[in-house]
Amino acid sequence: MGKVHKIFSTVADKYDLMNDVMSLGIHRVWKDRFVKLLSPSWNSVHLDVAGGTGDIAFRIMNLLQAGSENQVIVCDINEAMLRVGKQRAIAEGIQDERLQWVQGNAEKLPTASGSVDTYTIAFGIRNVTYLDKALEEAHRVLKPGGRFMCLEFSQVDNPILGELYDFHSFKVIPILGEIFARDRDSYQYLVESIRRFPTREQFCDMMRDAGFQGVSVETVQCGIAAIHSGYKL
Repeated sequence: MGKVHKIFSTVADKYDLMNDVMSLGIHRVWKDRFVKLLSPSWNSVHLDVAGGTGDIAFRIMNLLQAGSENQVIVCDINEAMLRVGKQRAIAEGIQDERLQWVQGNAEKLPTASGSVDTYTIAFGIRNVTYLDKALEEAHRVLKPGGRFMCLEFSQVDNPILGELYDFHSFKVIPILGEIFARDRDSYQYLVESIRRFPTREQFCDMMRDAGFQGVSVETVQCGIAAIHSGYKL
């Protein structure tokens, strides 16, 4: 966790650029799809974990109607990421008391049991040390009927595209990281963390082991990323 914390402290100011580099900018489309599938409901509490820069939270806020009593909580273990998110909120004119920023660990959330309606985590869970603990915590904080959703890089289904993707990941991304962020090593780590993440089927099984039901997965861009969903029933 110390290495991961250091990496994200280093890349916090360049995090959005980092996602653009790693996904060729397509992550924005994926996140739009992710929040559309979430379909945040009226007067609900939404917890976005590892969401320090606010990408998912801002999308949720933009979908909410003015005057609703929805609450969006951004939780991130890294104070530098939260700082960037708060700065972005000010820059984008999102000054709303319904949006809260909390520093916390996905493996031990500072959130009461059964207190949130939806839990989201986008491109963050692969950096958690103990996935089972993070999933158990997600299940704990959700209300009965609450929904867990995770957007994460995955395994490419098409062999030819897979070869191109591997080349881009291991040869191109570290170089771009050096050029745009002057940080080759952090980008190299992030690429490797994608390859270490469980397969879609394995992650679905882990969700079920944590207590989630109605588990499903949707792939995007031929499996470059995947959206996992499950419910606490």
